[in-house]
Amino acid sequence: MNTIYVYVLNTLADWEIGYVTSELNSGRFFKKDAQAVSLKTVSHSKEPINTMGGMTIVPDCLIDDILVNENSVLLLPGANTWNDPKHAAILEKTSELLAAGATVGAICGATAALANLGLLDERPHTSNGAGFLDMVSPSYQGQSFYIDEPSVADNNLITASSTGGLLWAKQIIERLDVFQADTLEAWYNYFSTGQSEHFFALMQTLPANEEG
Repeated sequence: MNTIYVYVLNTLADWEIGYVTSELNSGRFFKKDAQAVSLKTVSHSKEPINTMGGMTIVPDCLIDDILVNENSVLLLPGANTWNDPKHAAILEKTSELLAAGATVGAICGATAALANLGLLDERPHTSNGAGFLDMVSPSYQGQSFYIDEPSVADNNLITASSTGGLLWAKQIIERLDVFQADTLEAWYNYFSTGQSEHFFALMQTLPANEEG
């Protein structure tokens, strides 16, 4: 089973993680033989957090509860509070997870937090535009590995800009191999264009339609 840990912190940017958490939690478009997925919110304490959109989330578990193995997935959303020292523990755990082969997804402000630790210095990555990480992370040395795209997948590290949530979701889903390839392509095409032809193509890829 893949365990998806979503780190939650005050001012979490709701829209950035919506696509990926919805699909991984619901499993509505999973292929027949997809590995089971368990999604849990995690934080530095069990105190409720308030998202940027005003939603209240009570964490399911604590950082020490995260299993460090290649079946774990850690999603780090954007927020305005990443500079708070209380988040040092999750960043240390992030380094452990990457070394263990676990999948880590970081978007928007979370990429700056990784840059501060030097975790982006020698890996292809992206963030909120060229120059952003130089501006917010004085210790950042990964300029030559920066790719100016909405989302960039480098093996088990997937980074994205604040507007790259859809592509980020696609790359995470692809990494976990829980969708058929044609399902994922149709899903991405539909949500990125809104064209109904892609919705019907998506429906035709699902297992129930294969049986009919």
